[in-house]
Amino acid sequence: MKVALVTGASRGIGLETALALAAKGFSLFLAAEGTDAELNAGVAACKARGAPDAGHAIADLSRAGAAEAMVEAALTAFGRVDVLVNNAGIRCRKAFGTFTRADFASVLEVNLAAAFFASQAVLPAMRRQGGGRIIHVASQHGSVASEENALYGTTKAALIHLARNMAFELAHEGIHVNTVSPGPIATQFNLDTWGKQPGKLEMMASRVPAGRMGRPEEVAEAIVFLATTEGGYIHGHDLVVDGGYIIH
Repeated sequence: MKVALVTGASRGIGLETALALAAKGFSLFLAAEGTDAELNAGVAACKARGAPDAGHAIADLSRAGAAEAMVEAALTAFGRVDVLVNNAGIRCRKAFGTFTRADFASVLEVNLAAAFFASQAVLPAMRRQGGGRIIHVASQHGSVASEENALYGTTKAALIHLARNMAFELAHEGIHVNTVSPGPIATQFNLDTWGKQPGKLEMMASRVPAGRMGRPEEVAEAIVFLATTEGGYIHGHDLVVDGGYIIH
């Protein structure tokens, strides 16, 4: 039995990733800051999609030590973690010059520190197993600049570099580390947020050479590719899933 731990798994890209891994025969451990009801629904959906087993934990990854506790809960439940998907993230959009120390600390903790320390926590188990896959979900904003994204983009750029450095150190142990960087994706959160601004959805789609926003399941497909043997010779790569957003 192979086990995948997915953070931010109560909705959006995280949930779609869990479902896609379930369809590949993985057992799932879902972690999110959501509710028991949301996560229980995700567990049921994973089992219905084909997961041999599934469990969950509510994890507030803004708290020090929460990432390590989450990994320990997954190992207690299943005894192993073959794939870690660090998907949880938050955004704080402000003009540069107006961010506070509290903004910086909260975004850094969830977007970067949680992935960093969850990866460290899962490392001993992956070494005992003889290998594993770690995938950080970054963003196209880790590679390109845009308005009000100085803090968010900085954390995502750091995730991309973290994956490269981890891959450099761990590839010889059979531990693959990569990132997936989504572009404009039609998650329910984004649709709700951008839908409140007249013309925003149309403007976002117009920036994409493919002419549309991406779907969460399209990002999940890229994550699953890197999580399986099909991506066996890929180390330290940033797989951009953005409809061509950053090529111009």
